Amino acid sequence: MGKRKTALITGGSRGIGREIALYLAQKGMNIVFSYLSNDEAAQKTVEEIEEKGVKALAVKADVGSFEESEKLINKTVEAMGSIDVLVNNAGIIRDNLMLRMKEEEFDEVIRINLKGVFNCIKHASKIMIKQKSGKIINISSIIGLMGNIGQTNYAASKAGIFGITKSAAKELALRGITVNAIAPGFIETEMTSSLSDKHKEAILKAIPLGRIGSSKDVASIVGFLSSEEAGYITGQIICVDGGLAMGSL
Repeated sequence: MGKRKTALITGGSRGIGREIALYLAQKGMNIVFSYLSNDEAAQKTVEEIEEKGVKALAVKADVGSFEESEKLINKTVEAMGSIDVLVNNAGIIRDNLMLRMKEEEFDEVIRINLKGVFNCIKHASKIMIKQKSGKIINISSIIGLMGNIGQTNYAASKAGIFGITKSAAKELALRGITVNAIAPGFIETEMTSSLSDKHKEAILKAIPLGRIGSSKDVASIVGFLSSEEAGYITGQIICVDGGLAMGSL
């Protein structure tokens, strides 16, 4: 058996990020994940990952900070010896109508959701270039394709991820590194569970497959893009949305 690969997932203590971490651990990868504030949730996720027989490390880090994201990458390599898969998942929302949106609400979402992706790719790609291999998967959103009322900042950040993905894919291709993006649609998480039944019903009517997605729907695509079977796929945006964004493409 060869050396275990290592995956770093940003924002991995809960929601989609946690599901991705557990899925890749099940596939036999050592896992490092970042989190912003909830120590208890992070520790619980570490324990669940370790139950799958792999190593796990939680690192408190603000990926929107250039310095903290560099430390995150360095700690990953120090603890695990390599970084083979980078999943840029960390993200926040600060929803408001554009006319009411404060400058700091716009700036903070761009800083974490978009600049955080740049920061982590920049630092991780140095390691991957030395290894001459690596998989980078950016978690965007169909909101980046469709737009949404009250989410100008979020939509801008997620659309920007598409541009980073395609540019980085071209820059890193000859170094043996693939870069792809996943655009989830309406996924059942803590964030969406607070929506009213009426709101959920309206969304369901717009989804051709007629159901809300699960975090595992996203994690399984990350698993595929992390594998050797996806070695000839790069620069792609894969919608995991039950067909919701078809009219926007």
